[in-house]
Amino acid sequence: MTSRSDDTLDRWEMEREIVLTRAINAKRSSVFTAWIDPQHLPRWFGPTDIAIETKAIDIRVGGMWRFDMIAPDGTRYTNRMMFRRIEAPRLIEVDYGADVDDDPARFRMTVTFDEQSDGKTIVTLRQLHPSKEQRDATIGFGAVEYGYQTLDKLAAHVEAKAA
Repeated sequence: MTSRSDDTLDRWEMEREIVLTRAINAKRSSVFTAWIDPQHLPRWFGPTDIAIETKAIDIRVGGMWRFDMIAPDGTRYTNRMMFRRIEAPRLIEVDYGADVDDDPARFRMTVTFDEQSDGKTIVTLRQLHPSKEQRDATIGFGAVEYGYQTLDKLAAHVEAKAA
């Protein structure tokens, strides 16, 4: 999946960025595993009240996760994550958009995992959108709220397994 936006996504500009951060009461290795284990990722990913239906999942550099998010009213939203970098246990980078080739709204997402001395992990999710206008539209759609709901679900999933 290559397109004209690849060059744009290689230049990080703050006006096109959304950043979310969450402290999770679990070891970094556990939080990282929840992102790269195909048995875990679909169980917690996505906003509250959204079901995930996986079509295909291959979590490795060059692999992809194709899935639908299903709203309570039955509306389906196609999704595709292309895994660009995986550096265990500190970083995952994906291109994320609709499950179509050359999605003009596709964005780059970098997730970092920082282990703290108290045993908690700080997850930072950075999204780089192809334009400021696309970033603003994504925020208007609810990306910040939905992103924090997703991070909350990740925390609940990992912390329950640690308990």
